[in-house]
Amino acid sequence: MDEILNITLLSLRVSGTSVIIGALIGIPIGTYLGMKEFRGKFAFIRFFNIMVKSIVNTFMGLPPVVVGLVVYLALAPTGPFGWLNLLYTPSAMIITQLIEVIPIIIGITMSSVSSIEKTIKERALSLGASQLQTMFLILRETKIGILTAIITAFGAAISEVGGIIITGGNIRWLTRTLTTAIVVETELGNFSMALTLGAILLTIAFIINLSLTIIQLRGMKSK
Repeated sequence: MDEILNITLLSLRVSGTSVIIGALIGIPIGTYLGMKEFRGKFAFIRFFNIMVKSIVNTFMGLPPVVVGLVVYLALAPTGPFGWLNLLYTPSAMIITQLIEVIPIIIGITMSSVSSIEKTIKERALSLGASQLQTMFLILRETKIGILTAIITAFGAAISEVGGIIITGGNIRWLTRTLTTAIVVETELGNFSMALTLGAILLTIAFIINLSLTIIQLRGMKSK
């Protein structure tokens, strides 16, 4: 029971930390990209607009094992950041998930902002609002989309296994999360433990999706 609690709390801590940091980085970037007008009559402006969106969409679909491999090589003793001694620690797992969730938060925030940005921006500027005031107004109007981005990112982080098993090492009592523990227990033939951990993970996933559904329904009613 103690080990299950340790695994669950570590999973929540690693995913929660990565999403909080990712939100602090991704929301401003997504808001800026959503507000920024890359439209124009020149072909290179339209091309730049396409490239920005394509890059964001590409990073939203980054394979976790590739992210884990890159972080591993960076944090390995022979890597550029090996002196930090972060490999096979929760910090390495947080860094891995952070790289995975930032594009998700940026992409969803950018889409939410760009969908309403033009009307609100024109209205705010006509009333004499500054660029900063306009940005905060847009953030307030897109709070449903931003919450959706955060919850979606957390759902992706808590269910991730490929990247964190590479950088965390799946060490018992130290870096073993729900997903990595399920892999180990299944390989060992301890199916009762694997099913228990799976039930906990499914419960967390259900709570995440329920929260997302409630937020979306409230957003539809408020319109």
